[in-house]
Amino acid sequence: MALLDRIEHLGNRLPDPITLFLLGALLVMGFSELAVRADWQVHKTVTRDVLAPALGADGEPLIGPAGEPLQVVVRDPGSGEPLREQVEVPVRARSLLSADGIFWAIDSLVDNFKNFPPLAIVLVGMLGIGVADRTGFIEALLKATLLRVPSTLLTPAVFFVGIVSSIGLDAGYVVLPPIAATLYHAVGRPPLVGLAAVFAGVSAGFSANVVITSLDTILAGFSEAGAHLVDPEYAVAATANLWFMIASTVLLTAVGWAITAWFVEPRLRTKPAEEGGPGGEARDEAHELLPEEGSGLRWAGLSVALVLALLVVTVWVPGAPFHGMAGRFPRWVAAIVPLLFLGFLIPGLVYGIRTGALRSDRDVAKLMGETMASMGPYIVMAFFAAQFVEYFRYSGLGEMLAIAGGGVLVAAALPNPVLVLSFVAVVAAANLLIGSMSAKYAFFAPVFVPMLMQVGISPELTQAAYRVGDSVSNVITPLNPYLVIILVFMQRWVPKGGIGTLVALMLPYALGFLLIWSVMLVVWMGLGADLGPGGPLTYTGPGPTGGAD
Repeated sequence: MALLDRIEHLGNRLPDPITLFLLGALLVMGFSELAVRADWQVHKTVTRDVLAPALGADGEPLIGPAGEPLQVVVRDPGSGEPLREQVEVPVRARSLLSADGIFWAIDSLVDNFKNFPPLAIVLVGMLGIGVADRTGFIEALLKATLLRVPSTLLTPAVFFVGIVSSIGLDAGYVVLPPIAATLYHAVGRPPLVGLAAVFAGVSAGFSANVVITSLDTILAGFSEAGAHLVDPEYAVAATANLWFMIASTVLLTAVGWAITAWFVEPRLRTKPAEEGGPGGEARDEAHELLPEEGSGLRWAGLSVALVLALLVVTVWVPGAPFHGMAGRFPRWVAAIVPLLFLGFLIPGLVYGIRTGALRSDRDVAKLMGETMASMGPYIVMAFFAAQFVEYFRYSGLGEMLAIAGGGVLVAAALPNPVLVLSFVAVVAAANLLIGSMSAKYAFFAPVFVPMLMQVGISPELTQAAYRVGDSVSNVITPLNPYLVIILVFMQRWVPKGGIGTLVALMLPYALGFLLIWSVMLVVWMGLGADLGPGGPLTYTGPGPTGGAD
């Protein structure tokens, strides 16, 4: 308890994430000036066309309008292809405290925000999810799933539903715990077991899922922004971790089931009812599915089936809108954010119309407006995060730290699995002090994504490792904003229970998920399989790094 109190005290003393980004931007400005004054530079290897002086008809070099010698690309005599060469070039910092740097910082303020990759994709995806959530569709879907599960499969069902509840953002924290506790109580099992199992699924398994969610678009945007510090053309798809996250959902469901059966439930089964043990058979009727909710779900389910059938046709039929490739990705992958928008909007509309939650187009517009209003804190944070990321890029410090750090990692010759597991541990520890998933990754991505790219670890793999570390310690950090809600639900069954009761209940899940999920990540790396559509494990972009001077 003393350790938890210290963690809580330290975490509560941290400034708001907006202030952290502002302080980070100011630190980048200061360090950029110091780097220039110290003449710090690193070298990187780049591949470029071989150039030669352009010669006139008389064999003399041609001179350009500005008085500089003109150059032409040297081509292979046989194939006519340009000859390429690898050369080392110096990379130096640019000061943000110089006259040019200060002008750039002010002049680019709007463009930095406007061009911030995670901003637009998250807002577009959230429009559809917000309608589905606010009409009650997602809540009814979660409720119906749990209420129809046989008691023998209650625990794995609770975990599975808890994990996939991140489709509805944070709805799982509010909707599922009282339902799960009531169901366990109704079948004579300790209600705290249901509460713990669903909280572990919702929170410790937050990053996993079987479909693309808004979390995928948020993380992909930050990963892409970090990758641009090394490779300006690199793109990260929202589907990049899909296969790994589907497998993670299955694995975590099994692991959570085992932890519950072997550790959590046996401990609670011997306790009296006032300490969370079993007792009574009464069922809380408030959690039953209403007739209009059932009707709405049936119609919404039909609409989902039609949308999926249409998508399959447009992907597989030659000449259809989503058949073929769009750059690095299949067309349906490139358009995943708009498809996510429609995939939630359509069943949300059908459900809302059927249940009477939506009576006119004004209701739809109102729900979308409320969704955007709820995104206000994210938009404000994105503004400051955008400045921080772009200051890193302009100053050159992001690329230089990546090259220098990558050089250290290369010299250390640590296996990539060790590097990835170390990153998982760093993120899990940081999660005890900084609660916001997007705030942490906005700090980590500009540093760790390009640094690990230098040793061949793809941004997509770094992102997957982040998701593991960021999830597992959610259930034991006092900074989880929903911990208070879970405590309130818990105290309905254990009136004298406090944070110590909850942490003791959840610690086996945090440790078990950290161990098994990390092992799964290493095994996945060993198999060499893509993490998802457009999700390679390795990065083989522009040349290896050199050393720092």
